[in-house]
Amino acid sequence: MNIQRIVIPIMLALVAALAFGGVAQRRSHPYASDAPITEPQIFAEGVISTADFDDYLAFTPDGKTVYFTKHRPSFSSGTIVISHFKNGKWTTPEVAPFSGQYGDEQPCLSPDGERLFFTSNRPVTGATPRRDADIWYVEKTAKGWSEPVHLDAPVNTDTYDWHPSVTSDGTLYFVSARQAEKRANNIYRSRLVGGKYSSVEMLPDAINTDRHDMHPWISADEKILLFVSEGRPDSFGQDDLYVSYNRNGAWSPAKNLGPKINTMFYEYSAKISPDGKYLFYCHGFGDIKLPDQKVSYKELLGIFNSAHNGFANIYQIDLAATGIER
Repeated sequence: MNIQRIVIPIMLALVAALAFGGVAQRRSHPYASDAPITEPQIFAEGVISTADFDDYLAFTPDGKTVYFTKHRPSFSSGTIVISHFKNGKWTTPEVAPFSGQYGDEQPCLSPDGERLFFTSNRPVTGATPRRDADIWYVEKTAKGWSEPVHLDAPVNTDTYDWHPSVTSDGTLYFVSARQAEKRANNIYRSRLVGGKYSSVEMLPDAINTDRHDMHPWISADEKILLFVSEGRPDSFGQDDLYVSYNRNGAWSPAKNLGPKINTMFYEYSAKISPDGKYLFYCHGFGDIKLPDQKVSYKELLGIFNSAHNGFANIYQIDLAATGIER
């Protein structure tokens, strides 16, 4: 018996299995990368991030489905769309079953994936869309998502209440302009008690300022808060991304995420991926990627019809490269 003829194929099979297992472990979520992402890069270019105004992303817990917003070029309103990861690639997005008629945006899935919050100008009563925006949600059922449910007061008011994010125990973080006569947009929190949101509190001055503080993302355990702030002394340009940590019930002073993430343009709506390994965020509003050399008309059209045309896109980077503590 030729032992080598038996042993060598077995060893090669074991090596291949281990290598495949390693890749499978690294790629436990469809958005995972085999190579480190140490600099921000556009996510799923050409499908999720396109020449359109694409932003406000939310993954299901398994990472195999993503909801995001496609805006009108004027950024006036949007539609929530959905894409699935199948056969090794993201599918062409489709309009989410609860969206497509009114201005819907900023989808947020609960950590267990059973409830999806979003912002909408749809009417609470009657047929006329609201002039402001409110927070709504749909719940998972055996037949798919339920009909949208409007959150009552004190969460929603007669002004803008928007950009929801939720913890494992149901605590809702969101933005509101309810004190606009004193401050601009600020970040609020409402705890779920007995199945209802009965009170609202503004987060402290470690987070909120007299300017615009917006787009909160709260970790499932309520220990990490990512958000956007406008015009702070340490800003790199327009709206910058910041982080604050809940330490024994007190929020740490907001920390700018630095020049690797923040630029002279707009960065907003950041969140950590379900596996805790990546930061996703939106960037754009004028950052058009023109080459250094002279371009032809054909090349110029190619840029204008790509994800590098200055509209907003979704970016991804290793969380370890951002300085955010875990």
